[in-house]
Amino acid sequence: MDGTVLVADDDRTIRTVLTQALTRAGCKVHATSSLMTLQRWVEEGKGDLVITDVIMPDGNGIEQLPRISQLRPELPVIVISAQNTIMTAIQATEADAWDYLPKPFDLPDLMKRAAKALETRRKPASRPVVTSITQPPREVVDDLPLVGRTTAMQSLYRLVARVMNTDLPVLITGESGTGKSLIAKAIHDFSDRREQPFVVAQAADLATPEGIASLKNRARSGTLVLDEVADYDEETQASLVRMIDGFGEGAPRLMATSQVDLTRRIEDGQFRQALYYRLGGVTIPVPPLRERVEDILLLAEHFLGRASRDGAPPRNLSPEAKELMRAYSWPGNVRQLENTIRRLSVTASGDDISRADVELVLGNQPAAEPARGGPEGEKLSASVARHLQRYFDLHGGALPPPGVYQRILREIEAPLLEIALDATGGNQARCADLLGINRNTLRKKITDLDIRVTRRRKLM
Repeated sequence: MDGTVLVADDDRTIRTVLTQALTRAGCKVHATSSLMTLQRWVEEGKGDLVITDVIMPDGNGIEQLPRISQLRPELPVIVISAQNTIMTAIQATEADAWDYLPKPFDLPDLMKRAAKALETRRKPASRPVVTSITQPPREVVDDLPLVGRTTAMQSLYRLVARVMNTDLPVLITGESGTGKSLIAKAIHDFSDRREQPFVVAQAADLATPEGIASLKNRARSGTLVLDEVADYDEETQASLVRMIDGFGEGAPRLMATSQVDLTRRIEDGQFRQALYYRLGGVTIPVPPLRERVEDILLLAEHFLGRASRDGAPPRNLSPEAKELMRAYSWPGNVRQLENTIRRLSVTASGDDISRADVELVLGNQPAAEPARGGPEGEKLSASVARHLQRYFDLHGGALPPPGVYQRILREIEAPLLEIALDATGGNQARCADLLGINRNTLRKKITDLDIRVTRRRKLM
């Protein structure tokens, strides 16, 4: 790998790590904590690749992309960010970023992407020039609870960003409360069709020819979402096939949501294969909350902030409350978590929400037991296999980005160390002994993985 890489990040550790890795790979590196300095380097013609953070002391890295693209259309930019929301992935795509990686990123994966960007930089015609960022509707930016740092959610964000401005139909699958409708709305609101209508259709809306004609007239060239399409009867499914085949120019973009596996319904003779093929251009599976435990507290803080903006007293979650919320199975997924936080923001006995407060709210709801993550008695290897298969499925038939092995190891290693540290009360010597590794190795891993060490409970 050869070329000059411009690195902009306000974290000195990240600048050091990237400088060392890129230098060892044969690149020259200029690193800075200032977007102003980065912009000056670009204007001076320096650099063959830019790697930039988003939130910087003197501005927003994504907002610099149109200017960079205007000055140097052949210069690829890789965006890295700790802002773990769908907004970052969408804005990076809209601003013509070469690639986007969430923090913490997998270094080998980033190096491979950097090498590819440097290689493609020699073929400027293959990269379109975009000179402005599409500004999304403000109400969506503020209220969209699509938050997550887990691999599954970051892969979902990338897929949404890629399909946003295509005309392919989209099938969004997942359990009730996972956010299927929110994803459909986000795809519409950030797409080129945002000024056109967004229409959600129920089975009853398609029961008559008049209802179908009304839907087509209302949706025009916007987006038509078929809600829970698996519930449509055979006659309605046949009407849908005829309606889709009759679309001409200026037709709405089709999206559909489903709680169940449509391929199984096809095998059971309950869903038309012809309709499935017309709806499943791109499938976006949305994981249940119990399969992305690391996102529970991120979402909880998001909902607490929203409640405070809506007039509720400012609240914080106590460590004991956080522990219980991470262990709960959340059968109603994100919707149930949001409703729970909304109640807690009003009913909690103090500024800090206690475990007792959470138990009181969850005690009146179903399935108030720890999440098992899989069927009763399931082996760890089988559970891991389920999660890995879902990760591959999230890429819609394409292969995941290179570096899967190290990325998956990191995903497993971080929670293992956190749980082991918690079990040993934060005592690193005992934790190292429990894990069977050297204490210095443990310390290095804690630093590398950015794990916070707290003495959360006494050892028995």
